[in-house]
Amino acid sequence: MQHAIRLGVDIGGTFTDVVLELAGASHSTKVLTTYAAPEDAIIDGMHQVCAKAGISPAQIGQIIHGTTLATNALIERRGARTALITTEGFRDVIEMRTESRFEQYDLNLQLPEPLLARQHRFTVTERVDAQGAVLIPLDREEVVALAEDMASYNFDSIAVGLIHAYLNPEHERMIRDVLAERLPGVMVSLSSEVSPQMREYERFNTTVANAYIKPLMKTYLDRLKSRLADEGADCPVFLMHSGGGIISLENAAEFPVRLVESGPAGGAVFAAHIAARYGLDKILSFDMGGTTAKICLIKNQTPKTARVFEVARSYRFKKGSGMPISIPVIDMVEIGAGGGSLAHVDSLRQIRVGPESAGSEPGPACYGRGGSRPAVTDADLVLGRLDPDNFAGGSIRLHKGASDTALTALGAPLDMDALTAAYGLAEVVDENMANAARVHAVENGEDLAGYTMIAFGGAAPLHAGRLCEKLGVTRLLVPTGAGVGSAIGFLRAPFSFEATRSVYMKLSAFDAAMVRDLLAALAEEATGFVRNCDAAAPITAQYKVYMRYTGQGWEIPVSLCADQAANPDAVTFQALFEADYTALFGRTVTGMDIEITVWAVNATTASATAAPLPVTPAGRAITGHSTRALFDPALAKTVQAQIVPRAGLAPGDTVTGPALITEDETTIVIPASRHAIARPDGSIDITEISA
Repeated sequence: MQHAIRLGVDIGGTFTDVVLELAGASHSTKVLTTYAAPEDAIIDGMHQVCAKAGISPAQIGQIIHGTTLATNALIERRGARTALITTEGFRDVIEMRTESRFEQYDLNLQLPEPLLARQHRFTVTERVDAQGAVLIPLDREEVVALAEDMASYNFDSIAVGLIHAYLNPEHERMIRDVLAERLPGVMVSLSSEVSPQMREYERFNTTVANAYIKPLMKTYLDRLKSRLADEGADCPVFLMHSGGGIISLENAAEFPVRLVESGPAGGAVFAAHIAARYGLDKILSFDMGGTTAKICLIKNQTPKTARVFEVARSYRFKKGSGMPISIPVIDMVEIGAGGGSLAHVDSLRQIRVGPESAGSEPGPACYGRGGSRPAVTDADLVLGRLDPDNFAGGSIRLHKGASDTALTALGAPLDMDALTAAYGLAEVVDENMANAARVHAVENGEDLAGYTMIAFGGAAPLHAGRLCEKLGVTRLLVPTGAGVGSAIGFLRAPFSFEATRSVYMKLSAFDAAMVRDLLAALAEEATGFVRNCDAAAPITAQYKVYMRYTGQGWEIPVSLCADQAANPDAVTFQALFEADYTALFGRTVTGMDIEITVWAVNATTASATAAPLPVTPAGRAITGHSTRALFDPALAKTVQAQIVPRAGLAPGDTVTGPALITEDETTIVIPASRHAIARPDGSIDITEISA
């Protein structure tokens, strides 16, 4: 019974969301994130939900945690004093990047600075070729001398990235052994363990990022575990990773780079769970919190995944302008559009929103915590979307006068009053998100017209209806617990770990025995990580290979079943690749050899199952007992919206817009173009009113 009580915790840029589940019921809260000591907000939120549930923290059996701490440390350059040891001649790889220009015609293009200055990058004389054979052996005495020289730098963490170490890691391991002897207090990250994949820039950068945040994350996780135990919650703590699964605290401390994007990954898992419950195969997941908005495509109830993503883009919306992190990750687009995103008027007299955010300290102007610049939340308050007396369940009193003042200042250069400035701000941020969704869909060859949106996060239900109008999406689902959706997603995620390795092979030289042994070794490696989390649960392996035509610059993922992995043959691999290639590009390329570059095995426990819902016929039409002035941007005028408490809706109840469905953690805005029906699971199903 004890292990049935689980706590999900998501630390965001503005709010920390906490969800407690027990005996089929859930209790949640949102508290402002405490930047100096993030665990303080967790402890506060834990006590609040325990009080609601009538239990003590000692009764919690398991805690699942996701955090932006790793991401923020990379963006803000707040990591440890770190060094890189690499092969002689490759010292500047992380600074030279790939030499591609993400803004081709910008003569003043500024590339992001590498995490490490050149004087903190060291080399050794060694060389392994592209087949893993040693061309120049590594001299142990050279490594000893280098370690003694590095001692004077007082490094906290060292990244080791040697050329082709993903094929032969012996030289990297020798360096780790020497460093353990000569610099025993220094943490070490090996590229052959952190990201054993080809493409040295991405591999080196990922390893450096892991080393850079490793001391910070280990200290934080140890401190969190200790604080929770002091408060009575002395239970196992697990971490959400960027690929949509859960790993142990120990593995998270060793590979903290896998925690980057852990919060958004939980949101995608939450949306996929809802999609399964409704039997929907095409989902646009929309997660908007206090700092960012995340958009993810979910097909066949499975979020799309990728092997590389970028952190800390110097040009926020420009692909290629950030630091590439080469790890398994749920593929999504993230933009600086949240409740705390700040607005300004640029030199072209246009309103711009984000990526700068007010966060929780000081927060938007309406928080009354010292902020004076206009944020999205200020616009939402002035437009009538928020109740100043019941924001975050009444825990935060909003000050409309402060919002009016901030928005008046924003609109002054454009001769706008506060309401018009709020209208402009809201339309800009909604159009930014709509454009991001359109581009993401086009890049994946999808038409959003056939998709259903699932909206969650504290700010998403406020904006999702307008976003659907802009995108032509006719159906919107706002599930129960939408305000804390990512934290709920943590409780739905399986224990999982994906092991990857780069081994180059052409189909014309296919080695079935080598492939079988490689996939078996990867399955064993991935399963070992999962066993650290749950020793008893059944574990399944999911196989994937990344293939391309010879000469192409990038690969596509091709899934294999267990039998195809155990009995591999070139003909089957070619047929699978050509089917997936045709689905993406409409045709195959005749006369070209096919090659495999990366092999991956994801070991996972079973995901939480979602029981299908019965069809709910429309029932009584609900009319709110009160109304509030709400500005409808589609109509460009103020309307009277009925106010309906979500808790009072029964399955089948309908609400016609314009309306505001209120709850503690968020408010659902129903535009005049939509109507809503309450479903048996508590979700609000919003559809377009037929003409």
